[in-house]
Amino acid sequence: MTICIRWAAALLAAFCMVLGAISIAAAAAKPPNIVYIVADDLGFADVGYHGSEIKTPTIDALAKGGAQLNSFYAQPMCTPTRAAIMTGRYPLRYGLQSFVILPEQTYGIPTDEKLLPQILKEAGYQTAIVGKWHLGHADPAYLPMARGFDSQYGPLIGEIDYYTHEVHHVVDWYRNDKVLHEKGYSTELIGREAVRVIDAHDTAKPLFLYLAFNAPHTPYQAPQAYIDRYKDISDPNRRTYAAMVSAMDDQIADVLNALDQRGMRDDTIIVFQSDNGGVRDALFAGEIETKGDLPASNAPYRNGKGSLYEGGTRAVALVNWPGHVKPGEVDGMIHVVDMLPTLAGQAGASLAGTKPLDGIDVWKTISEGAPSPRNEIVYNVEMFRGGVREGDMKLIWQTPLPQRVELYDIAKDPKETTNLADAQPETVAKLQARIQQLGQESAKSLFMQATMGAYMHRELGTPALPNDPAFFEQGD
Repeated sequence: MTICIRWAAALLAAFCMVLGAISIAAAAAKPPNIVYIVADDLGFADVGYHGSEIKTPTIDALAKGGAQLNSFYAQPMCTPTRAAIMTGRYPLRYGLQSFVILPEQTYGIPTDEKLLPQILKEAGYQTAIVGKWHLGHADPAYLPMARGFDSQYGPLIGEIDYYTHEVHHVVDWYRNDKVLHEKGYSTELIGREAVRVIDAHDTAKPLFLYLAFNAPHTPYQAPQAYIDRYKDISDPNRRTYAAMVSAMDDQIADVLNALDQRGMRDDTIIVFQSDNGGVRDALFAGEIETKGDLPASNAPYRNGKGSLYEGGTRAVALVNWPGHVKPGEVDGMIHVVDMLPTLAGQAGASLAGTKPLDGIDVWKTISEGAPSPRNEIVYNVEMFRGGVREGDMKLIWQTPLPQRVELYDIAKDPKETTNLADAQPETVAKLQARIQQLGQESAKSLFMQATMGAYMHRELGTPALPNDPAFFEQGD
C-alpha cells in the first residue's frame, strides 16, 4: 500500500512538472503584441514630460512607466524614417535617402526589401497599418497590403487636409488599399480605427499594429474644442498645433484603454516616436500653404525637420512594456534602424530573407538601461551632404561648393554652437572618410532621378520620364 501511495505521489509530481513545463513553453511561445505609434513632425520639446505647455498626459504616463529614449535618432524627413523602421536599413541603401515621395512621383520602397510586417507575419502575427504610409502609392506592388499588412486604413501619402482628406483636391484616404470617401477629423478617425482593430483582434495570435498619425503635420487644423483648451497661447499656429497634439494624445489614450479592455495591455510593447524633429524651416512645411510662424519647438536642439542638426534628427521616443521595460531615462544612442532587429528579437521572429541590416538589437539598452552597443549614428548621406557621429563627435559636411564642414562635440555641446572643425582636422578627415564610404555604398536617389527625369522631359524634350535613370547613367 505504501509503495502504491509513493508511486502515485511520484506520478502526480511528474505530471505537475510536465504541466508546468507545457505552461511555461506555451507562455514563451506567445510573443508580445506590438503597437508602434509614429507622430508626424512632432517637436522634441512638444510633450509634457519634456516640459511643454502642451498637455500630453497619456504620452507622459507611457514615458513615466517606460524607457524615455533621450538619444533616439530618426532620419531628417518622413519617407526616409518610415523606410528605416520598415527595413532596419539606412534609406541610402535603396534610394530613399532624399526628401519624400511626392504625390506625382511613382517610385516606392523597393519590393526586394523585406519589411517588418512581413517578418512578423511569418512569425504568426496579425498585422495592421492604421494611418500614414508614405512609402509608395502609385503601383499596387508598393501598397501596404502587398508588403505584409493584413489590413490598411488611412492616407497613403499623408500631407492631407484633416477634414476633406485631400491633397491637391485628390482624396488620399484608403481602406485595404482602396479609396474611401469618409467624413471626419483624421486624427480621430485613425484612433477609432486602431480601437476597432484591437476590438476585433483574435487574441490567440499576437498583434502588430503600426499606428501612424499624420498629426501634427501641416496644415494646422483641429476641432474647436481642442483649440479652446489653449486660449492662453497667443500665437494662432502654436495654439492649433498644441490642440492637434492633444487630440492625438487623447486617441492614444483610447487605444490603451482598448488594450486594457481586451486584457492585452500587459502583453503589449508600446513604441512611440516622432518621424523627425518639428518643422522650423518653411521649405519643409509642406506643399499646403501655412501662414504665420512655424509653431514646433525642438528645444534645446538646433533647427528642425530636414536638417542634419540635432533638432532635425533627435526625435521624441519611448518604449513601454509593463514588467519588462525598466522605467527611467535611457541616454545611450539608438538609431531608428535598430527597431526592426530589436522588435523581431522580442517576437522570436526570423530575420531570414532580409538584406544586411544596419540596425542592432538594443533591447537591453531599452529594457534595462544598459550601455548602448551603438557607437555610430548615420544622420544621412546624400549627393549634396552627409552627417555622421562617432562617439561624441559629429560631422556635418555640406558638399556643394563652397563646401562647409562642421564638427561638434555633442556630449559637451548638444546645441551645436561651437564648430571644432579647424581645431580637430584629424577627426574631420576620419569622419569624412566614413561619409565617403557610405556615399560609395549608396544607391542612386530615387527622388533625384524622378525629379530630374521629369524636368528633362518637360523642359528639354528628352525621352527621360519620371523614375527613368537614363539621365543619371549617361556618365557611368
